[in-house]
Amino acid sequence: MDLLRSLPLGLYLEQPQTWLHKIDPRVKFAWLMSFLTSYVLANNFWRVLLVVLLILATLIARIPRRVWQQQMGWLLMLSFFVLAIGAISPDAMGVDYQQRLPANEQILTQPPNSKNIVQEPASNSKYSYVLFHKGPVKVTRRSLDLAVRLSTIIFTVIYSTNLYLLTTAPEEITSGIESLMQPLRRFKLPVTEIALTLTLSLRFIPLVLEEVQNLFRSVMTRAINWKKLGLKGGFKVWMTVAERLLENLLLRADQMANAMMVRGFTSPNEHRVQWHDLRFKGRDWLAIATLILFWGIRLAIGTQV
Repeated sequence: MDLLRSLPLGLYLEQPQTWLHKIDPRVKFAWLMSFLTSYVLANNFWRVLLVVLLILATLIARIPRRVWQQQMGWLLMLSFFVLAIGAISPDAMGVDYQQRLPANEQILTQPPNSKNIVQEPASNSKYSYVLFHKGPVKVTRRSLDLAVRLSTIIFTVIYSTNLYLLTTAPEEITSGIESLMQPLRRFKLPVTEIALTLTLSLRFIPLVLEEVQNLFRSVMTRAINWKKLGLKGGFKVWMTVAERLLENLLLRADQMANAMMVRGFTSPNEHRVQWHDLRFKGRDWLAIATLILFWGIRLAIGTQV
């Protein structure tokens, strides 16, 4: 069980360097916020389009298949199950709908030679609130709409964030966010401290996964007979594992703090590190122009009616 390879959540892909790696982190952050905010008050077409765009961006960037295959597969499977369960769930609309016309409508006919023939408008499409109903399975328009909303937002929020962390180094993320937060210095907010805390948090994610992986391996190598332990005994074992995990994480945090103090990081304002020289290049301006087009299409066709 290798969590760092099978479930690369929040990990940075150093090699190979794709075109997503080379875009300015501030531009990528704007794209991330666009994916997360354009979902609000959007129709289902736009929500599905966001999922398709994320998948196409991963394929076009030529990110190695071993990196995204399992994670995208699990997310797509989770989204599909949420879609299926949500579609067949009750839609919370306790209203009995009836047809406007009676079921046994009387048909009035006129002689074929009559000059006063009134043609009724032909309508091949009939509105139906219930889309599918067979036995206990019932899919309505509202339940399907809710299912599409929930399944797409799960995929969009998780995968867009992971794709951003996958193609952006933690130092680039903090440098970009610190650059965007510079106007907040006028309000005497600790921008540098916030950026440094964010850097340490991102660097701490692989350590957490490593500790969880090591503890799971230690439990598996002891060949515990879970049937003999029972529910109460198994609960005690996992509580012990959780306590040990918390203790190891606190120890890692203390070691990191001591290492920073030894290297002179007593105050971020006194010991600042310039991670990256952020400058917009040609591909960054192209990404900004594409982002403007993205929001133009969103306002044109993506608004929920």
